[in-house]
Amino acid sequence: MSGKKVLVVDDDVKTVELVKLYLNRDGYRVFTANDGHEALRLARENHPDLIVLDLMLPGMNGLDVCRTLRQESDVPIIMLTALTTDDDRLAGLNLGADDYVSKPFSPRELAARVRAVLRRLPGERGPEKINHNALTIDFMKHEAYLADKPLNLTPIEFKILGTLVKEPGRVFSRAQIIETALGHDFESFDRTIDVHILKLRRKLEPDSRHPKYIKTIYGAGYKLMENDSDT
Repeated sequence: MSGKKVLVVDDDVKTVELVKLYLNRDGYRVFTANDGHEALRLARENHPDLIVLDLMLPGMNGLDVCRTLRQESDVPIIMLTALTTDDDRLAGLNLGADDYVSKPFSPRELAARVRAVLRRLPGERGPEKINHNALTIDFMKHEAYLADKPLNLTPIEFKILGTLVKEPGRVFSRAQIIETALGHDFESFDRTIDVHILKLRRKLEPDSRHPKYIKTIYGAGYKLMENDSDT
């Protein structure tokens, strides 16, 4: 991990300096910003390997920064938030954040999350492109196609489909999808996977009530069909 670049964004100067101290100890090169506009400028200039991004920022909030960054790159983002409801957390994840840490937090825990997200990157990226039956998943461009027609997927839907398409036929439990695709182990998110699968089916399936691609294995989880003819 030594030499990796991390951008830390928070309007609390003391928080930024404390996080920087811990990340410097781990060998990271740390850049800091205290507002959203400065965060975007530094991200564009320095191309960090990971961004720690506070949700509540002056001028341009963290969700807007995350939304803008996701239009430009797939840099991993860890959200910092004092908001604790599932809807608040999922807002960031749906925009493409890779993880979140609730305030108040331990700098040691945050440093561990940074290490975990960066370790996960090679496996997450894996192949640049996968073709499976009529599906094409382009991980480099962050695009998905069905029969050459683009699928308008949210970042979280793309990560779930990307996880399933890497191992057709494998049954993933909800917990495994959360951990593998999103990097989270929070029970409160367990049933939200069902919602995202439902939305994916609406975009993938000719008849979402009789899916051809993503099959529910009752009591176990979900799998991507190995062949279009599977039932």
